[in-house]
Amino acid sequence: MCDTMGFLSKGRAYFAKNSDRSPNEPQLVEYHPRRSGAGSLKATYIEIEDAGEANAVLLSRPSWLWGAEMGVSERGVLIGNEAVFTKGAYGKTGLTGMDLVRLGLEHGESARHAVEVIANLLERYGQGGNCGFDHDFYYDNSFLILDRHDVYILETAGKRWAAKRFERAAISNRLSLEANADLRGGGTSEDEDFSKKHLEPVYSFFSGSKQRNGMACAALTSAAGVPDLMRALRAH
Repeated sequence: MCDTMGFLSKGRAYFAKNSDRSPNEPQLVEYHPRRSGAGSLKATYIEIEDAGEANAVLLSRPSWLWGAEMGVSERGVLIGNEAVFTKGAYGKTGLTGMDLVRLGLEHGESARHAVEVIANLLERYGQGGNCGFDHDFYYDNSFLILDRHDVYILETAGKRWAAKRFERAAISNRLSLEANADLRGGGTSEDEDFSKKHLEPVYSFFSGSKQRNGMACAALTSAAGVPDLMRALRAH
């Protein structure tokens, strides 16, 4: 299973994620203190401008990648990503989805600002690169981004993107935003049905993502705390 979910309750943000990465892939839990920008930064595959001071972050990171699958920053921003399968050709190099998770945490001052950080980086540098540990695996990405005030789903297809605010939300290995996005960019047209236009149907179907996302969303309707999210993550 690879599903990410989160909700807001009584001034708190609750976040949970399952991962289906390779069972042989080491995953590290790391704390990185605040750091100053150094002019340039080497991400997993490309070098980018390292602008401004970076927040302290706690990350869950595949050992061979610079980026993270999920994490939280000192500002209380939480982000997790999911592979999504789209109709366009995937980038052979660029920022990985996990690079974008880490950069959003390092530079996002809030959930809304982290959406903008990731979107701006996506438009400037593009996304891409092999993300499989023991096999080639290319894909685009969606993100669940939250703090104690907002929950956002951010979905991408190449450099195109759309985002929407929620109180409770879950993402899986599929695009889900339709023509109801609050924010959009990278060439996404006004009122575009993002999922209908960009979702690749075959991989999305065989990932079981529709059923898994339905289960996660159903679990969220009555979730009130950590035990409810733990039960949801254990559901198969």
